[in-house]
Amino acid sequence: MTTSPKPKPKPKTTLYPDFQVLNVKQALTETKTRPMEPSQYQELFKINPNDSESGGKKTLKLVHRDKVSFSSKLHHNHSHVFHARMQRDVKRVSGLVHRLSSGSTAKYEVEDFGSDVVSGMNQGSGEYFVRIGIGSPPRSQYMVIDSGSDIVWVQCKPCTQCYHQTDPLFDPEDSASFMGVSCSSAVCDRVENAGCNSGRCRYQVSYGDGSYTKGTLALETLTFGRTVVRNVAIGCGHSNRGMFVGAAGLLGLGGGSMSLMGQLSGQTGNAFSYCLVSRGTNTNGFLEFGSDAMPVGAAWIPLVRNPRAPSFYYIRLSGLGIGGTKVPISEDAFQLNELGNGGVVMDTGTAVTRFPTVAYEAFRNAFIEQTQNLPRASAVSIFDTCYNLFGFLSVRVPTVSFYFSGGPILTLPANNFLIPVDDAGTFCFAFAPSPSGLSILGNIQQEGIQISVDEANEFVGFGPNIC
Repeated sequence: MTTSPKPKPKPKTTLYPDFQVLNVKQALTETKTRPMEPSQYQELFKINPNDSESGGKKTLKLVHRDKVSFSSKLHHNHSHVFHARMQRDVKRVSGLVHRLSSGSTAKYEVEDFGSDVVSGMNQGSGEYFVRIGIGSPPRSQYMVIDSGSDIVWVQCKPCTQCYHQTDPLFDPEDSASFMGVSCSSAVCDRVENAGCNSGRCRYQVSYGDGSYTKGTLALETLTFGRTVVRNVAIGCGHSNRGMFVGAAGLLGLGGGSMSLMGQLSGQTGNAFSYCLVSRGTNTNGFLEFGSDAMPVGAAWIPLVRNPRAPSFYYIRLSGLGIGGTKVPISEDAFQLNELGNGGVVMDTGTAVTRFPTVAYEAFRNAFIEQTQNLPRASAVSIFDTCYNLFGFLSVRVPTVSFYFSGGPILTLPANNFLIPVDDAGTFCFAFAPSPSGLSILGNIQQEGIQISVDEANEFVGFGPNIC
């Protein structure tokens, strides 16, 4: 008697389902959520006396810029907000690619910026905001967080050129703890593009969208909730240009020595954790500092360093999955080479994840193949794969997964890869081709997932918590 051989199991596993449900109605409802006024936002950031900061863990609330109304101009129109966000994103990515492909350390010229910097919601560098105290006594200020920047700076009086911010300009004269840094200081030696003027250390930083800040370096006291940190090197910006939309400055969380993390490494164990939430939700994200913020049960993968770009956090991606099946893409498409080109960067300031064109097209085509039952729509902005979901309450969509070197697989929530681009039911596959070999893991794909960076042990963790 012969028996037929058992069929080989498919490469899918029950741990990673091949489809999930996108709640179309809820996603469209969230596009109509009106942003908070700054006064409401300040209330949101008030310190709760019941909050705990034990064990060296410092926690800040984190909110997406589109959740806060710093300008009433068309801000409630989701299509306008979306297109403004994509315009910012293209500039951000262009700037990152330039920095990482050229390894450029060339000083910027103010004349290079100019007409591309537009007021209001048309442009901007910051995607997520926190509120911290600066100086003694502490003056509360909104600050943009940026995982790809290595300096903390704030607009300062006297200001020869400043953009509009919500809070009064920081005045060093009103702070008992403000102390200028001399040109001979070791701190000044650590600043890229440092200069000297009348014995004071000067700094200048430019961003990919044409924004810049320049001024003097100082040591100052920063207050995070109930935690006071003294002698933090900050830039006191006297000439600043760009649309940080209400924020007073920027909190650099990059991997360099002058970032907030680099300066506080002794107090935080070189570790921080964050969870990003989108504009439409009623919950808040968080930013936590300290080794105690490292969660138990996260999926940990190695942190990769690029000597040519020490500010950035690279991770090893081995592949992409659609519907529980790995898309046939060479792992080489995601590798950081010996020259420091390519690789995968995690960036809080980029919205949309980018992959090299060959990888993106294979990934997108696999998604299209499994969504042929959904009505298509025309391309919108940087998205070439869109759907008309008007009238649907929910739709079944294939899962989208990131395969990391070493085994972990991150399967994204449906809201992180099929997003509404207007309030009429147009949803798009929220990925785009990279203008180079660089891949960027953007904040739309990071939303709702706790992400932890343990620089000391060189690991990045995903989960297990959500926000």
